[in-house]
Amino acid sequence: MHDTKTPETPPAPAMGAAPLRGLAFLLAALSMLGPFSVDTYLPAFPEIEATLRATSLEVQQTLTAYMLSFALMILWHGALSDAFGRRNVILAALAVFCVASLGCAAAHSIEYLWAFRILQGVSAGAGIVIGRAIIRDLYAGAPAARLLSLVTMIFSVAPAIAPILGGWIVKLLNWRAIFLFLFLYTALLIYFCYKRLPETLPPAGRQPFNARALAQNYRRVFGSPLFLLKAGTVAFNFAGLFLYVAAAPVFVTRHLGLGPDQFAWQFVPTVAGIFLGALTVNRLAGLLSIGTQVMIGFAFLLGAGAFNVGYHLFAPAALPWSVLPLFFYAFGMAVVAPGVTLLVLDLFDDIRGIVASCQSFTQMLLAAAVSGVLAPLLAPAVLWLAAGQLACAVIGFLLWLAGWSYHRLLHRREMNAWETVPIE
Repeated sequence: MHDTKTPETPPAPAMGAAPLRGLAFLLAALSMLGPFSVDTYLPAFPEIEATLRATSLEVQQTLTAYMLSFALMILWHGALSDAFGRRNVILAALAVFCVASLGCAAAHSIEYLWAFRILQGVSAGAGIVIGRAIIRDLYAGAPAARLLSLVTMIFSVAPAIAPILGGWIVKLLNWRAIFLFLFLYTALLIYFCYKRLPETLPPAGRQPFNARALAQNYRRVFGSPLFLLKAGTVAFNFAGLFLYVAAAPVFVTRHLGLGPDQFAWQFVPTVAGIFLGALTVNRLAGLLSIGTQVMIGFAFLLGAGAFNVGYHLFAPAALPWSVLPLFFYAFGMAVVAPGVTLLVLDLFDDIRGIVASCQSFTQMLLAAAVSGVLAPLLAPAVLWLAAGQLACAVIGFLLWLAGWSYHRLLHRREMNAWETVPIE
Protein backbone atom coordinates (compact mmCIF):
# COMPACT_ATOMS: atom_id res chain seq x y z
CA MET A 1 0.00 0.00 0.00
CA HIS A 2 1.29 3.43 -0.85
CA ASP A 3 1.95 5.45 2.26
CA THR A 4 0.08 8.51 0.99
CA LYS A 5 -3.22 6.68 0.83
CA THR A 6 -6.08 8.38 2.65
CA PRO A 7 -8.55 5.84 4.02
CA GLU A 8 -12.25 6.28 3.73
CA THR A 9 -14.02 7.49 6.83
CA PRO A 10 -15.58 4.55 8.65
CA PRO A 11 -19.16 4.86 9.76
CA ALA A 12 -19.34 6.44 13.18
CA PRO A 13 -20.47 4.05 15.86
CA ALA A 14 -23.79 4.57 17.55
CA MET A 15 -22.48 6.39 20.60
CA GLY A 16 -24.26 9.13 22.46
CA ALA A 17 -22.51 12.07 24.05
CA ALA A 18 -22.36 10.46 27.49
CA PRO A 19 -20.81 7.12 26.34
CA LEU A 20 -18.36 9.07 24.18
CA ARG A 21 -17.26 11.16 27.15
CA GLY A 22 -16.99 7.98 29.20
CA LEU A 23 -14.68 6.44 26.60
CA ALA A 24 -12.62 9.64 26.50
CA PHE A 25 -12.23 9.60 30.30
CA LEU A 26 -11.22 5.91 30.29
CA LEU A 27 -8.66 6.35 27.49
CA ALA A 28 -7.30 9.44 29.22
CA ALA A 29 -7.00 7.55 32.51
CA LEU A 30 -5.00 4.85 30.70
CA SER A 31 -2.76 7.49 29.15
CA MET A 32 -2.19 9.07 32.56
CA LEU A 33 -0.29 5.99 33.71
CA GLY A 34 2.80 7.17 31.83
CA PRO A 35 2.97 10.69 33.35
CA PHE A 36 2.15 9.32 36.80
CA SER A 37 5.02 6.83 36.44
CA VAL A 38 7.45 9.62 35.53
CA ASP A 39 6.35 12.78 37.34
CA THR A 40 5.01 11.48 40.66
CA TYR A 41 8.35 10.31 41.99
CA LEU A 42 10.48 13.26 40.79
CA PRO A 43 10.15 15.11 44.14
CA ALA A 44 11.33 11.94 45.89
CA PHE A 45 14.76 11.81 44.24
CA PRO A 46 16.67 13.16 47.30
CA GLU A 47 14.92 10.74 49.66
CA ILE A 48 15.56 7.79 47.32
CA GLU A 49 19.25 8.74 47.21
CA ALA A 50 19.44 8.77 51.02
CA THR A 51 17.37 5.62 51.61
CA LEU A 52 19.09 3.43 49.00
CA ARG A 53 22.52 5.04 49.50
CA ALA A 54 22.69 5.86 45.79
CA THR A 55 24.21 8.76 43.87
CA SER A 56 22.06 11.37 42.16
CA LEU A 57 23.12 9.97 38.76
CA GLU A 58 22.06 6.45 39.77
CA VAL A 59 18.63 7.74 40.80
CA GLN A 60 18.38 9.72 37.54
CA GLN A 61 19.04 6.47 35.69
CA THR A 62 15.88 4.93 37.18
CA LEU A 63 14.06 7.40 34.93
CA THR A 64 16.28 6.56 31.96
CA ALA A 65 15.76 2.80 32.51
CA TYR A 66 12.00 3.36 32.56
CA MET A 67 12.05 5.49 29.41
CA LEU A 68 14.23 3.07 27.43
CA SER A 69 12.13 0.03 28.30
CA PHE A 70 8.98 2.06 27.62
CA ALA A 71 10.29 3.03 24.17
CA LEU A 72 11.41 -0.50 23.22
CA MET A 73 8.25 -2.26 24.38
CA ILE A 74 5.99 0.36 22.87
CA LEU A 75 6.97 -1.09 19.48
CA TRP A 76 5.14 -4.27 20.44
CA HIS A 77 1.96 -3.02 22.11
CA GLY A 78 0.38 -2.06 18.81
CA ALA A 79 1.44 -5.27 17.06
CA LEU A 80 0.05 -7.34 19.93
CA SER A 81 -3.23 -5.43 19.82
CA ASP A 82 -3.46 -5.87 16.03
CA ALA A 83 -3.12 -9.63 16.56
CA PHE A 84 -4.95 -10.34 19.83
CA GLY A 85 -7.36 -7.43 20.23
CA ARG A 86 -7.13 -4.02 21.88
CA ARG A 87 -8.84 -4.86 25.16
CA ASN A 88 -6.95 -8.08 25.95
CA VAL A 89 -3.53 -6.49 25.59
CA ILE A 90 -4.45 -3.50 27.75
CA LEU A 91 -5.71 -5.73 30.58
CA ALA A 92 -2.56 -7.88 30.48
CA ALA A 93 -0.27 -4.84 30.50
CA LEU A 94 -2.08 -3.32 33.48
CA ALA A 95 -1.64 -6.55 35.45
CA VAL A 96 2.12 -6.49 34.80
CA PHE A 97 2.31 -2.85 35.88
CA CYS A 98 0.61 -3.71 39.18
CA VAL A 99 3.29 -6.30 39.96
CA ALA A 100 6.08 -3.90 38.94
CA SER A 101 4.72 -1.13 41.19
CA LEU A 102 4.73 -3.42 44.21
CA GLY A 103 8.31 -4.40 43.34
CA CYS A 104 9.38 -0.74 43.22
CA ALA A 105 7.75 -0.09 46.60
CA ALA A 106 9.64 -3.02 48.14
CA ALA A 107 13.05 -2.32 46.52
CA HIS A 108 15.96 -2.15 48.98
CA SER A 109 18.73 -1.34 46.51
CA ILE A 110 19.06 0.91 43.52
CA GLU A 111 19.64 -2.14 41.29
CA TYR A 112 16.29 -3.65 42.29
CA LEU A 113 14.61 -0.30 41.68
CA TRP A 114 16.17 -0.20 38.20
CA ALA A 115 14.82 -3.70 37.48
CA PHE A 116 11.24 -2.96 38.55
CA ARG A 117 11.26 0.44 36.82
CA ILE A 118 12.18 -1.44 33.63
CA LEU A 119 9.18 -3.73 34.21
CA GLN A 120 6.98 -0.67 34.70
CA GLY A 121 8.29 0.78 31.45
CA VAL A 122 7.58 -2.46 29.61
CA SER A 123 3.89 -2.30 30.55
CA ALA A 124 3.02 1.39 30.97
CA GLY A 125 2.78 2.31 27.29
CA ALA A 126 -0.05 -0.01 26.27
CA GLY A 127 -2.81 2.43 27.18
CA ILE A 128 -1.55 5.44 25.27
CA VAL A 129 -0.59 3.46 22.13
CA ILE A 130 -3.66 1.27 21.93
CA GLY A 131 -5.90 4.16 22.94
CA ARG A 132 -4.90 6.02 19.76
CA ALA A 133 -5.66 2.92 17.70
CA ILE A 134 -9.07 2.59 19.40
CA ILE A 135 -9.91 6.20 18.52
CA ARG A 136 -8.92 5.65 14.89
CA ASP A 137 -10.84 2.33 14.80
CA LEU A 138 -14.00 4.25 15.65
CA TYR A 139 -13.60 7.62 13.93
CA ALA A 140 -11.77 9.53 11.19
CA GLY A 141 -11.31 13.18 10.23
CA ALA A 142 -12.77 15.92 12.44
CA PRO A 143 -14.60 13.51 14.83
CA ALA A 144 -11.33 11.66 15.47
CA ALA A 145 -9.51 14.96 16.05
CA ARG A 146 -12.20 16.05 18.52
CA LEU A 147 -12.04 12.80 20.48
CA LEU A 148 -8.23 12.80 20.48
CA SER A 149 -8.15 16.39 21.69
CA LEU A 150 -10.77 15.59 24.38
CA VAL A 151 -8.59 12.73 25.62
CA THR A 152 -5.60 15.09 25.60
CA MET A 153 -7.52 17.71 27.60
CA ILE A 154 -8.43 15.20 30.31
CA PHE A 155 -5.03 13.53 30.24
CA SER A 156 -3.22 16.88 30.52
CA VAL A 157 -4.08 17.23 34.20
CA ALA A 158 -1.80 14.27 35.02
CA PRO A 159 1.56 16.05 34.64
CA ALA A 160 0.27 18.83 36.92
CA ILE A 161 -1.24 16.57 39.56
CA ALA A 162 1.56 13.98 39.59
CA PRO A 163 4.52 15.99 40.97
CA ILE A 164 2.28 17.86 43.43
CA LEU A 165 0.81 14.58 44.66
CA GLY A 166 4.26 13.02 44.80
CA GLY A 167 5.63 15.95 46.79
CA TRP A 168 2.88 15.67 49.39
CA ILE A 169 3.19 11.89 49.62
CA VAL A 170 6.93 12.22 50.27
CA LYS A 171 6.33 14.95 52.83
CA LEU A 172 3.61 13.05 54.71
CA LEU A 173 4.76 9.43 54.20
CA ASN A 174 7.79 8.31 52.15
CA TRP A 175 8.87 7.56 48.58
CA ARG A 176 7.68 3.94 48.73
CA ALA A 177 4.09 5.14 49.21
CA ILE A 178 4.28 6.73 45.75
CA PHE A 179 4.60 3.31 44.14
CA LEU A 180 1.82 1.92 46.34
CA PHE A 181 -0.36 4.75 45.00
CA LEU A 182 0.53 3.67 41.44
CA PHE A 183 -0.45 0.10 42.34
CA LEU A 184 -3.89 1.20 43.62
CA TYR A 185 -4.49 3.46 40.61
CA THR A 186 -3.66 0.61 38.22
CA ALA A 187 -5.86 -1.84 40.10
CA LEU A 188 -8.79 0.56 39.62
CA LEU A 189 -7.95 0.83 35.92
CA ILE A 190 -8.09 -2.96 35.58
CA TYR A 191 -11.55 -2.99 37.13
CA PHE A 192 -12.98 -0.22 34.92
CA CYS A 193 -11.35 -1.53 31.73
CA TYR A 194 -12.75 -4.99 32.40
CA LYS A 195 -16.22 -3.51 32.88
CA ARG A 196 -16.30 -0.66 30.35
CA LEU A 197 -13.57 -0.83 27.68
CA PRO A 198 -14.99 -2.02 24.33
CA GLU A 199 -13.17 -4.26 21.87
CA THR A 200 -12.90 -2.20 18.66
CA LEU A 201 -10.94 -4.69 16.53
CA PRO A 202 -13.03 -7.76 15.61
CA PRO A 203 -11.25 -11.08 14.94
CA ALA A 204 -11.78 -10.70 11.19
CA GLY A 205 -9.69 -7.51 11.17
CA ARG A 206 -6.71 -8.87 13.11
CA GLN A 207 -3.23 -9.41 11.73
CA PRO A 208 -1.12 -12.58 12.06
CA PHE A 209 1.43 -12.44 14.86
CA ASN A 210 4.48 -14.03 13.27
CA ALA A 211 8.03 -12.91 12.66
CA ARG A 212 7.76 -12.55 8.88
CA ALA A 213 4.55 -10.50 8.93
CA LEU A 214 5.82 -8.27 11.75
CA ALA A 215 9.17 -7.67 10.07
CA GLN A 216 7.41 -6.75 6.83
CA ASN A 217 5.05 -4.33 8.60
CA TYR A 218 7.83 -2.66 10.58
CA ARG A 219 9.86 -2.25 7.38
CA ARG A 220 6.85 -0.64 5.70
CA VAL A 221 6.48 1.88 8.49
CA PHE A 222 10.10 2.75 9.26
CA GLY A 223 10.94 2.68 5.56
CA SER A 224 8.41 5.42 4.86
CA PRO A 225 10.03 8.89 4.64
CA LEU A 226 6.65 10.46 5.39
CA PHE A 227 6.35 8.46 8.60
CA LEU A 228 9.84 9.44 9.75
CA LEU A 229 9.28 13.12 8.99
CA LYS A 230 5.81 13.40 10.52
CA ALA A 231 6.51 11.21 13.55
CA GLY A 232 9.77 13.10 14.02
CA THR A 233 7.83 16.37 14.11
CA VAL A 234 5.79 15.22 17.12
CA ALA A 235 8.80 13.57 18.78
CA PHE A 236 11.06 16.64 18.71
CA ASN A 237 8.28 18.95 19.89
CA PHE A 238 7.69 16.61 22.84
CA ALA A 239 11.44 16.32 23.49
CA GLY A 240 11.62 20.08 24.03
CA LEU A 241 8.96 19.81 26.72
CA PHE A 242 10.33 16.60 28.25
CA LEU A 243 13.75 18.22 28.62
CA TYR A 244 12.25 20.38 31.38
CA VAL A 245 10.41 17.41 32.89
CA ALA A 246 13.64 15.40 33.17
CA ALA A 247 15.50 18.43 34.55
CA ALA A 248 12.68 19.37 36.97
CA PRO A 249 14.47 18.28 40.20
CA VAL A 250 17.34 20.66 39.34
CA PHE A 251 15.27 23.40 37.67
CA VAL A 252 12.74 23.69 40.51
CA THR A 253 14.94 23.21 43.57
CA ARG A 254 18.29 24.66 42.47
CA HIS A 255 17.51 27.31 39.86
CA LEU A 256 14.15 28.50 41.22
CA GLY A 257 15.02 27.79 44.86
CA LEU A 258 11.75 26.00 45.63
CA GLY A 259 10.96 23.00 47.83
CA PRO A 260 9.89 19.45 46.92
CA ASP A 261 6.23 20.35 47.49
CA GLN A 262 6.40 23.34 45.10
CA PHE A 263 6.81 21.56 41.75
CA ALA A 264 3.46 23.05 40.76
CA TRP A 265 5.31 26.22 39.77
CA GLN A 266 6.73 24.36 36.78
CA PHE A 267 4.04 21.82 36.02
CA VAL A 268 0.83 23.84 36.35
CA PRO A 269 1.77 26.33 33.59
CA THR A 270 2.89 23.44 31.40
CA VAL A 271 -0.32 21.51 31.89
CA ALA A 272 -2.46 24.63 31.47
CA GLY A 273 -0.80 25.13 28.09
CA ILE A 274 -1.49 21.53 27.05
CA PHE A 275 -5.11 21.75 28.21
CA LEU A 276 -5.83 25.03 26.44
CA GLY A 277 -4.04 23.90 23.29
CA ALA A 278 -6.13 20.71 23.19
CA LEU A 279 -9.28 22.75 23.85
CA THR A 280 -8.37 25.00 20.91
CA VAL A 281 -7.95 22.00 18.63
CA ASN A 282 -11.27 20.60 19.82
CA ARG A 283 -13.03 23.83 18.89
CA LEU A 284 -11.22 24.30 15.56
CA ALA A 285 -11.59 20.71 14.33
CA GLY A 286 -13.14 20.80 10.87
CA LEU A 287 -12.86 24.60 10.59
CA LEU A 288 -9.16 24.86 9.69
CA SER A 289 -6.96 22.60 7.60
CA ILE A 290 -4.39 20.52 9.46
CA GLY A 291 -1.62 22.49 7.74
CA THR A 292 -2.95 25.84 9.01
CA GLN A 293 -3.46 24.41 12.49
CA VAL A 294 0.11 23.09 12.60
CA MET A 295 1.59 26.42 11.48
CA ILE A 296 -0.33 28.24 14.23
CA GLY A 297 1.05 25.76 16.75
CA PHE A 298 4.62 26.24 15.57
CA ALA A 299 4.27 30.02 15.87
CA PHE A 300 3.73 29.48 19.61
CA LEU A 301 6.46 26.82 19.89
CA LEU A 302 9.14 28.89 18.21
CA GLY A 303 8.03 32.14 19.81
CA ALA A 304 8.11 30.64 23.29
CA GLY A 305 11.53 29.07 22.70
CA ALA A 306 12.99 32.33 21.38
CA PHE A 307 11.62 34.34 24.33
CA ASN A 308 12.99 31.77 26.79
CA VAL A 309 16.49 32.03 25.34
CA GLY A 310 16.33 35.82 25.04
CA TYR A 311 15.24 36.31 28.65
CA HIS A 312 17.90 34.04 30.16
CA LEU A 313 20.64 35.63 28.07
CA PHE A 314 20.24 38.75 30.20
CA ALA A 315 18.55 37.67 33.44
CA PRO A 316 18.82 34.86 35.99
CA ALA A 317 16.06 32.32 36.61
CA ALA A 318 13.08 33.93 38.31
CA LEU A 319 9.35 33.48 38.72
CA PRO A 320 7.20 33.86 36.71
CA TRP A 321 9.43 34.63 33.72
CA SER A 322 11.29 31.32 33.70
CA VAL A 323 8.08 29.25 33.63
CA LEU A 324 5.90 31.47 31.44
CA PRO A 325 7.53 30.27 28.18
CA LEU A 326 6.69 26.69 29.19
CA PHE A 327 2.98 27.56 29.06
CA PHE A 328 3.18 28.87 25.49
CA TYR A 329 5.48 26.05 24.36
CA ALA A 330 3.08 23.43 25.74
CA PHE A 331 0.15 25.26 24.10
CA GLY A 332 1.85 25.14 20.70
CA MET A 333 2.80 21.49 21.12
CA ALA A 334 -0.81 20.56 21.95
CA VAL A 335 -2.06 22.40 18.87
CA VAL A 336 0.41 20.65 16.55
CA ALA A 337 0.22 17.10 17.89
CA PRO A 338 -3.39 15.88 17.18
CA GLY A 339 -3.42 16.74 13.47
CA VAL A 340 0.05 15.36 12.78
CA THR A 341 -0.73 12.22 14.81
CA LEU A 342 -3.82 11.53 12.69
CA LEU A 343 -1.76 12.04 9.52
CA VAL A 344 0.71 9.45 10.81
CA LEU A 345 -2.02 6.92 11.66
CA ASP A 346 -3.56 7.34 8.22
CA LEU A 347 -0.36 6.40 6.39
CA PHE A 348 -1.09 2.66 6.83
CA ASP A 349 -4.73 2.18 7.73
CA ASP A 350 -4.54 -1.65 7.83
CA ILE A 351 -1.94 -1.76 10.65
CA ARG A 352 -2.86 1.25 12.78
CA GLY A 353 -1.77 -0.47 15.98
CA ILE A 354 1.76 -0.98 14.66
CA VAL A 355 1.85 2.57 13.29
CA ALA A 356 0.78 3.95 16.68
CA SER A 357 3.49 1.84 18.31
CA CYS A 358 6.16 3.04 15.91
CA GLN A 359 5.20 6.67 16.42
CA SER A 360 5.24 6.33 20.20
CA PHE A 361 8.57 4.47 19.95
CA THR A 362 10.22 7.37 18.13
CA GLN A 363 8.81 9.81 20.68
CA MET A 364 9.82 7.81 23.74
CA LEU A 365 13.23 6.81 22.42
CA LEU A 366 14.06 10.47 21.89
CA ALA A 367 12.66 11.28 25.34
CA ALA A 368 14.88 8.58 26.86
CA ALA A 369 17.92 10.13 25.16
CA VAL A 370 16.88 13.53 26.51
CA SER A 371 16.49 12.11 30.03
CA GLY A 372 19.74 10.13 30.05
CA VAL A 373 22.04 12.46 28.10
CA LEU A 374 20.68 15.91 27.27
CA ALA A 375 19.00 16.81 30.59
CA PRO A 376 22.07 16.04 32.77
CA LEU A 377 24.25 18.05 30.35
CA LEU A 378 21.97 21.09 30.13
CA ALA A 379 20.41 21.18 33.61
CA PRO A 380 23.31 23.06 35.29
CA ALA A 381 22.33 26.29 33.47
CA VAL A 382 18.84 27.62 32.72
CA LEU A 383 20.09 29.25 29.50
CA TRP A 384 21.29 25.86 28.27
CA LEU A 385 17.87 24.33 29.00
CA ALA A 386 16.15 27.15 27.10
CA ALA A 387 18.51 26.75 24.13
CA GLY A 388 17.94 22.99 24.10
CA GLN A 389 14.16 23.49 24.04
CA LEU A 390 14.38 26.00 21.19
CA ALA A 391 16.63 23.63 19.21
CA CYS A 392 14.04 20.83 19.56
CA ALA A 393 11.26 23.11 18.30
CA VAL A 394 13.35 24.25 15.32
CA ILE A 395 14.15 20.66 14.36
CA GLY A 396 10.46 19.71 14.67
CA PHE A 397 9.50 22.62 12.41
CA LEU A 398 12.08 21.69 9.78
CA LEU A 399 10.85 18.09 9.79
CA TRP A 400 7.27 19.29 9.27
CA LEU A 401 8.29 21.47 6.33
CA ALA A 402 10.29 18.61 4.82
CA GLY A 403 7.33 16.22 5.21
CA TRP A 404 4.96 18.74 3.60
CA SER A 405 7.35 19.25 0.64
CA TYR A 406 7.87 15.50 0.22
CA HIS A 407 4.12 14.86 0.23
CA ARG A 408 3.60 17.50 -2.47
CA LEU A 409 6.39 15.92 -4.55
CA LEU A 410 4.77 12.47 -4.31
CA HIS A 411 1.39 13.95 -5.25
CA ARG A 412 2.84 15.63 -8.35
CA ARG A 413 4.51 12.39 -9.42
CA GLU A 414 1.23 10.48 -9.05
CA MET A 415 -0.63 13.10 -11.10
CA ASN A 416 2.03 12.98 -13.83
CA ALA A 417 1.85 9.18 -13.88
CA TRP A 418 -1.93 9.29 -14.37
CA GLU A 419 -1.61 11.84 -17.16
CA THR A 420 0.76 9.56 -19.12
CA VAL A 421 -1.56 6.51 -18.97
CA PRO A 422 -2.88 5.93 -22.53
CA ILE A 423 -6.66 6.00 -22.94
CA GLU A 424 -7.94 2.97 -24.81
